[in-house]
Amino acid sequence: MPNLPQFRDMNQMFLSMIEGLEKIEGGYVEADALRVKSGEGRIAEMEIIKRNAHQIAHAVGRPIEIRFCITGPYTLSSLFAYKTAQTFTQLGNVLAKILEQNIFREKQCAVVLVAVDEPVFGFLDDPLLDKGSEGRETLLKAWETIFHKAAAKKAETCLHLHRTSDTLFWEIRSLKIIESHVDDPFYESEATKKRLEAEDKFVKASICRTEFDALIRKKLEAARAGKVSTQEIGEAWKQITRKSLDPKNFIEDINAMKARLRKIVNRFGFERVPYAGPECGLKGFPTYECAIECLKRVATAIKAVK
Repeated sequence: MPNLPQFRDMNQMFLSMIEGLEKIEGGYVEADALRVKSGEGRIAEMEIIKRNAHQIAHAVGRPIEIRFCITGPYTLSSLFAYKTAQTFTQLGNVLAKILEQNIFREKQCAVVLVAVDEPVFGFLDDPLLDKGSEGRETLLKAWETIFHKAAAKKAETCLHLHRTSDTLFWEIRSLKIIESHVDDPFYESEATKKRLEAEDKFVKASICRTEFDALIRKKLEAARAGKVSTQEIGEAWKQITRKSLDPKNFIEDINAMKARLRKIVNRFGFERVPYAGPECGLKGFPTYECAIECLKRVATAIKAVK
């Protein structure tokens, strides 16, 4: 399934579509009931792909299958100066309506996978998510609202996380696929395998790192056999900006990606790993060409393991 590097802010692109919000010092507040702004619910990238579907399908020789990503209600709520349990409900309803305007299935082009991105979930000490709390229950229902809408439109459902220590996501009935970052113990755990089988859920294998500072640090430390300072990473960025250093040198190699994918497949079985890809978006990559090269290597690694 093709992906494209997206250089827009994943939070603002959705918040800008929502009416009823007010920006104050410290974040957003709900000034009124949240709703989709009139005429603002369509995602530009999706519209362009849909409009050019016939041409793209002809070029690649097959119909286009699209993964559509939505920033989740919990991550958006982290930008609020004040929130309650009902904030999750309101955001879930609005995001489900945005999804409804962008999901489609036509002869040459179809949204086959909907991913809700929740990079903030599991990182904050949030009383709203205490066990047994109203907030925890309403977040679960907000996720369910979005995923149920996607499943009703015959799209597969995926939750993108950066940390899986809070296991609330296992309770989402309409969720089928879970993905996290490369180093998350989720991919190493025998408990994950048992839970996948018990809940009949699946994983997307994350097979390459995408945090570019970390990629620079890893490459420099391997070359110098020692720790690298923040200043040295900054100097590498200056060289990249001056075009005296090729950023592609820092992308992980295909063999490392293949090794990760094989390890995940061997642990969970091919039938539990329907998708593989980068651990996260590529907005932090220095150039579009560098991001495309990363995706090419990912595609090569996946084809080799297949």
